[in-house]
Amino acid sequence: MTRGLSFLVKKDAKLEKMTLISGQGLINLGQRWGSKSPLMHTRANLTEVTSIKSSFEFRTLDPEGVVFYGDTRGGADWFVLALRGGRPEMQIGKADVLTTVTGGPKLDDGMWHKIELRSEGRFVVLELDGEVALVVGLHSQQTQADLSGQIRLSLGGILITEQRLLNPLRMEMDGCVRAGTWLNLSTPWETDLSQELQPCFTWISKGSYFPGTGLAIFNSSDFPVDRSEVSIEMEGYDVSTWNGTVLSLKTSQGEPVLTVTAYNETEEFTVKFGTQTSTVKMEPFHLDLNLTKHALEVSDGPIMEDDTHDWLSMWNEGMVLAFGGVPDGTDDGSSPYLHGCLRLIRIQGQVVDLDRATYKHNSVSSHSCPRMRLPGVHAMPVVGSYMY
Repeated sequence: MTRGLSFLVKKDAKLEKMTLISGQGLINLGQRWGSKSPLMHTRANLTEVTSIKSSFEFRTLDPEGVVFYGDTRGGADWFVLALRGGRPEMQIGKADVLTTVTGGPKLDDGMWHKIELRSEGRFVVLELDGEVALVVGLHSQQTQADLSGQIRLSLGGILITEQRLLNPLRMEMDGCVRAGTWLNLSTPWETDLSQELQPCFTWISKGSYFPGTGLAIFNSSDFPVDRSEVSIEMEGYDVSTWNGTVLSLKTSQGEPVLTVTAYNETEEFTVKFGTQTSTVKMEPFHLDLNLTKHALEVSDGPIMEDDTHDWLSMWNEGMVLAFGGVPDGTDDGSSPYLHGCLRLIRIQGQVVDLDRATYKHNSVSSHSCPRMRLPGVHAMPVVGSYMY
């Protein structure tokens, strides 16, 4: 493995450290939660472009997000490749024309797919695994044949404002690319080092992975109560591997209401509800909580009563609901971040997407977990490396 070249650039009166990375290596796109800016970008003079084709391999379990972006004329003409509902979507803006098309086979199956993008005159062609999947035609009265200036490319985000998209899109993409060939350019890609670049797992399974370094936060009012209880269901491939704070609930003033902590050494959950504490044996694959007006019920555990508040009313008014840790906690051992995979989270029967959180730490993978050991499978997941 060779190291990238690091350097300092001046940006908004601050020094920002950048690193140069080969676009041909294994790259995890899921590292920019809450940001519209791309993970990495490159640029070149149009006179250096010798090919009108880019190709790469792509893998994800995420149904929506930006994969690839390119533009010319400083963003006046632009192109976006994304997923929506698991299917590829192309959006193009050129002079006075905007167009978008979505279709083709679903790509959010966790398998590696070969993607090729090429320009054929007025058409952009998307080829998936050797078969043409989408073709977009575009003609503008203001089209210019000027090949001067620069072309900009980016991965995992866009270089124009989100408002210019014809069809609004969630930017975050929990996915990986590898073996990229970008218009036959050898120009390295730039990415900042404000955070450590995360690897791609060799094998993945559907779920949300908490590596023990961060959490995701929601407002409870995003899941309104329309009956006599709040139901929270969490599933895992093997709950006994969880360790750390699985879930916490605080009032809007920051007062602790509920904390559920997993201990894999004893295979037990410690549940703190108000002033009460209870220990519950871990079930193999799930943890269910039911919060009522004055009580909490844990799956295969006791009913813990607390009539000091109307918890359902407070839930609807808005409390701080976190998965994977305690907001504003110290992580001093009393409330450690969760290390484990939540295969599924449901609140009131609704599947929870961590990309919709009000805050999510970049280390948390919203849609993929390292695949666990399965019966008859002897190879353990190996963390993929970057080609620097």
